Amino acid sequence: MNILIKPIVTEKMTKQTEDHNCYGFLVEKRSNKIQIRKAVEEIYGVTVESVNTMRYGGKKKSRFTKSGVLAGKTNSYKKAIITLAEGDQIDFYSNI
Repeated sequence: MNILIKPIVTEKMTKQTEDHNCYGFLVEKRSNKIQIRKAVEEIYGVTVESVNTMRYGGKKKSRFTKSGVLAGKTNSYKKAIITLAEGDQIDFYSNI
């Protein structure tokens, strides 16, 4: 089971990274904080200080088209905010 799905690279997360040394990841819904901590430490070789998780439910969406109303739902997901120890950092752009 791959625990880390992808990093969150937005303006808000970049600001949090600069100010508080926190990084955001989309993670597997069934993973817990211990599994997330181990995955980040193994993949990036850093020391994780704390892990905060949030679960988001999918939203119902509908739109009006020529053929009528189309209804659907966005995906639900789990987000983890990782705080690293002083001096550690992750560079997402090093492989580009």
